[in-house]
Amino acid sequence: MKAQLATLAAVVLAAAPLFAQQGEAPFHVQESGKSFWRLDDAVKSIGGADGTILIAPGTYRDCAIQEGGRVAFQAVQPGTVILDGMTCEGKAALVLRGRESAVDGLIFRNMRVPDGNGAGIRLEKGSLTVLNSQFRDSEEGILTAEDRTGTVRIDRSTFSGLGRCDRGLSCAHSVYIGKYGTLVVTRSRFERGMGGHYVKSWAMRNDISDSSFDDTRGHTTNYMIDLSGGSVGTITRNTFVQGPDKENHSAFITVAPEARENRSVGLVIQGNRASLAPSVGWSTIFVADWSHEPLRISGNDLGKGIAPFETR
Repeated sequence: MKAQLATLAAVVLAAAPLFAQQGEAPFHVQESGKSFWRLDDAVKSIGGADGTILIAPGTYRDCAIQEGGRVAFQAVQPGTVILDGMTCEGKAALVLRGRESAVDGLIFRNMRVPDGNGAGIRLEKGSLTVLNSQFRDSEEGILTAEDRTGTVRIDRSTFSGLGRCDRGLSCAHSVYIGKYGTLVVTRSRFERGMGGHYVKSWAMRNDISDSSFDDTRGHTTNYMIDLSGGSVGTITRNTFVQGPDKENHSAFITVAPEARENRSVGLVIQGNRASLAPSVGWSTIFVADWSHEPLRISGNDLGKGIAPFETR
């Protein structure tokens, strides 16, 4: 899949005029040369094989379910493809349970479903790579089931106006990773949360780096990073700002607050910068730890009112 994605840039540049000039159906399967009017039909045409779906610019009330194979969903022009408000199976715009999936350059917005977990992407099986994508104004951005062999990678993507804790339902979060093997987040932005956590993960390993968590316009939010069952890995070179409208302002990062399910020995939290928004009047903790295992916390630049660590 990585090699497949690496070749997409050249294909996209060549394909863009074709879509614009000939007015083909918007979902084009690169390998077969066939185009489809419905995204789900394009996915079904790939079946259990490997395939890349090039998506023409536009706003689509459409969704798709991947049952097998390795599928890449690629915007012909990054940032011009919007999947708007349509979910499959009452879950998400993309419901993924193949061997592997990749999403590059897509915008997901306005996802809402009766159980309060409407997502841009629902990952139920296999690994996922998300690049250059945006998740806006929905109940969740990315939500996964359980796959201890799977890895989720998020790079250069934005999560804005996501999450909720209302209607007597369990909270939704900007990113909620279930019991997966690994979560990797790099060069991404989280902002304007509307409830829940910005990143909630049960993955055994979490590597979150070079990203920003801007809670200044958040609404009834909780933690920036919640490692629910504990975790090894790294949280490095991120920027955090805690805003004034919090449901829970007691910490920025939590380790094993719900269970000591995963080992946390040696978890590195280093080189981050954290501050409180000017209107915030309380003090808080940067890392709250329930694991009672030795963590490696050092070199973090913490603003006024933020204590570095507390064991709970």
